[in-house]
Amino acid sequence: MKKIYNKIMQISGNVVVLSATGIKYGELAVVTSERGDSFAEVIRIDGKLVYLQVFAGSGGVSTGDEVRFLGKQMEISFSENLLGRIFDGTGRPRDGGPALTKNLIEICGPTVNPAKRLIPSSMIHTGIPMIDLFNSLVESQKISIFTTSGEPYNELLARVALQAKVDIIILGGMGLRYDDYLFLKNTLESEGALSRSILYVHTAADPVVECIMVPDISLTVAENFALRGKKVLVLLTDMKNFCDALKEIAITMEQVPSNRGYPGDLYSQLAARYEKAVDFENAGSVTILSVTTMPGNDVTHPVPDNTGYITEGQYYLNNGRIEPFGSLSRLKQYVNKKTRDDHRPLMDAMVQLYAYYQEVLEKKAMGFRMTRSDNRFLKYGVLFERNLMNLSVEMPLEEALDTGWRILSACFDPEETGIRTELIKRFWPESKTTD
Repeated sequence: MKKIYNKIMQISGNVVVLSATGIKYGELAVVTSERGDSFAEVIRIDGKLVYLQVFAGSGGVSTGDEVRFLGKQMEISFSENLLGRIFDGTGRPRDGGPALTKNLIEICGPTVNPAKRLIPSSMIHTGIPMIDLFNSLVESQKISIFTTSGEPYNELLARVALQAKVDIIILGGMGLRYDDYLFLKNTLESEGALSRSILYVHTAADPVVECIMVPDISLTVAENFALRGKKVLVLLTDMKNFCDALKEIAITMEQVPSNRGYPGDLYSQLAARYEKAVDFENAGSVTILSVTTMPGNDVTHPVPDNTGYITEGQYYLNNGRIEPFGSLSRLKQYVNKKTRDDHRPLMDAMVQLYAYYQEVLEKKAMGFRMTRSDNRFLKYGVLFERNLMNLSVEMPLEEALDTGWRILSACFDPEETGIRTELIKRFWPESKTTD
């Protein structure tokens, strides 16, 4: 039975407060005001006081308006008809297509019991050497791109969406500038990937409360596709905007702030979303790749700091490329041994030699004379950055491995690489040239 109230006690920002009983956390309500009906969700219960965040904002809402509780949580349509569609932060069509109202499912369900999860064992090939070769993306992994504003992280996500070997891409955009939204939409559309993609987009001009719904809707849909045997990759950008939305609502509700004004349950809020990554037995999987921007490149900021404890590694995007230092995929060992015998040794050797290259750059900057050995490292660093680190480079893993060997052979003698003689005999190229 629906419960109806017509006395709002307080309106603060996009949050309205009223006295009600028998209401559940997360329950959906409809606020009827002079502008029409607006959906709202219960975000806090304090005794008889019920706090509702109004998705469309509280503009036009007055204390005498009617609030109707629906006795259920927010629901969204789920079917194959979602593919190729673009929606806003509440699941309403943004692409001009028809609204989907059949086969409704509740969002924000519990995460999968860890005892029922499979150990990650399959690699997701992206065609990006700095991911596939050096920090492999693993099916059912949760991992974030740590970066700063101004870096091409949305361009990187678009490339992953186009090239990742998965069944379905779900892109959740939070606080996107409109030109970023158009870039992502047009890129997927022009490259023919929109037909296997679903976009849930909240722009910077939309009500802030809708930003919070984007990860929940995206992951709920992903989970349901995975249960039907699909390999789903969820791309979320930008999780800092999601956390800022949580912060704004917490301030509106006058909660005691934690570090830098963020709510005290920030870790739990992030973990509840990231833990949706899962590989189902005899079904599909959900893999999460998010973007986390760091103000001032500060990794101790609460958002990346908490994220680092939850996720299984991070890609550090800096100066327009994924850096080998700072980037880490904690699950890559589960799949590297299944690719090629030289994968792990070659990866380790190339990163170590690149570290020596960085030391030589420091020597050169301080005016030291370059030795023959130093010049070898300088040549190696240039080839490494141009042929593997450049984000415009696209190649399958086998080709990336062969390219790595060619770079080594162009700069060093076999015994200088530190790689086992057995692998040197099998993979060392005869030619010392590289592109």
